[in-house]
Amino acid sequence: MVLVMKLLFLTCLWPTAVLHSSQSQHHHLHHRQQFSFLRKHNSKREIKMRKLDSTKVRPLKSEQLLRIEDHDFALRPGFGGSPIPVGIDVQVESIDSISEVDMDFTMTLYLRHYWKDERLSFRSNKNKSMTFDGRLIKKIWVPDVFFVHSKRSFIHDTTVENVMLRVYPDGNVLFSLRITVSAMCFMDFSRFPLDTQNCSLELESYAYNEDDLMLYWKHGNKSLSTDEHISLSQFFIEEFSASSGLAFYSSTGWYNRLFINFALRRHIFFFVLQSYFPAMLMVMLSWVSFWIDRRAVPARVSLGITTVLTMSTIMTGVSASMPQVSYIKAVDVYLWISFLFVFLSVIEYAAVNYLTTIEERKQLKKRGKASGMYSIDAVQAMAFDGCFHDTDVDMDLTGFSDRCEENETRAGAASSSNVDTPRLKRKRSLKGNVGRIILQNNHVIDTYSRIIFPSVYIVFNFFYWGLYI
Repeated sequence: MVLVMKLLFLTCLWPTAVLHSSQSQHHHLHHRQQFSFLRKHNSKREIKMRKLDSTKVRPLKSEQLLRIEDHDFALRPGFGGSPIPVGIDVQVESIDSISEVDMDFTMTLYLRHYWKDERLSFRSNKNKSMTFDGRLIKKIWVPDVFFVHSKRSFIHDTTVENVMLRVYPDGNVLFSLRITVSAMCFMDFSRFPLDTQNCSLELESYAYNEDDLMLYWKHGNKSLSTDEHISLSQFFIEEFSASSGLAFYSSTGWYNRLFINFALRRHIFFFVLQSYFPAMLMVMLSWVSFWIDRRAVPARVSLGITTVLTMSTIMTGVSASMPQVSYIKAVDVYLWISFLFVFLSVIEYAAVNYLTTIEERKQLKKRGKASGMYSIDAVQAMAFDGCFHDTDVDMDLTGFSDRCEENETRAGAASSSNVDTPRLKRKRSLKGNVGRIILQNNHVIDTYSRIIFPSVYIVFNFFYWGLYI
């Protein structure tokens, strides 16, 4: 009986238990689905937050290999110990320009730094180096080398920034740049254009003095190399040399300084064609007036003024292309002496003309012809006017002078057909005596000037070129 009652009781409870079990399983399934949805949602939100947070970018593989995040590269290698040696070598690609007016030069070069930073050492089975571009430079320590006395400089960036970093397994570093720099060159123009200019490009650490950084040439004198095809239009590059020294600043101390020295010898041929040769021609052209008759006033005056103005133009052109220095240059000496010769030739004719006029007046007074038309002709004589000549010439050509006077007193009178007029006879007599008349009609100053001026100018050229070349 008891057994029957237990069976009935279990029969009644069975449907209720099954229903409760199914509800419980459905509830757990719903809970799992909801948890899975929230998990996916949170994962997406976390990924999004990671993308927005740029300070938590995963390090690159190269940075992990070099362990950059494990060190403080704001400090130099070996901070607190001995100064770090930084070797330098330079390859000069070209000298782009030399400016005398601005006293500077522009140079393109490859600048390479060598140092050792054990913080960058890494394991390598094949002992191979790793090469990087400029992006890694900002995350490690590099020497702060700058160019002393530079005016402008820039790193080439076509097609990408011309920067290279090479790290070796033992921590040795090579840092290379391609740079164009314009720097001052203190030029001395006292021998211009027969000069040789010595210029230098100076390298120095900006922040680290000799207690922290030792700057030196990596391979001694061989650290400086040049391209074989370097050439300039006005200069011949005589030599390149490397040297080193120390620079002192009162507030920060002593610094290592490296020098790239080069000597530039100027080509003289351009200035010979543009300045020296034209000046020589103008001086020799001014001597032509010594052979022109002293009564040819328009010819000799115009020739003298032309040569003076031409010399002034040459001197102005040379000065315009040079800096305004306070001392005399070699080209100034030559041009000013040449200008002096040209100017003296004009003064020489002024003296000749004045003395000739005084002499003629005295001769006319002695001959009793100090008044009338002859007095005016004597003072304003231009050339052979057909009537008046110096006394010496008149004495040699007495017949010609008589016929001239006869022509003046008998002006307008008719002549016989078988006798030539006095003017025609004068022309005939001049045909064979023009040379002798010109020589005799020259003043004694002209005669001496023909010898003295060329002789002194030749002596001046001899001493000038012997001194400056």
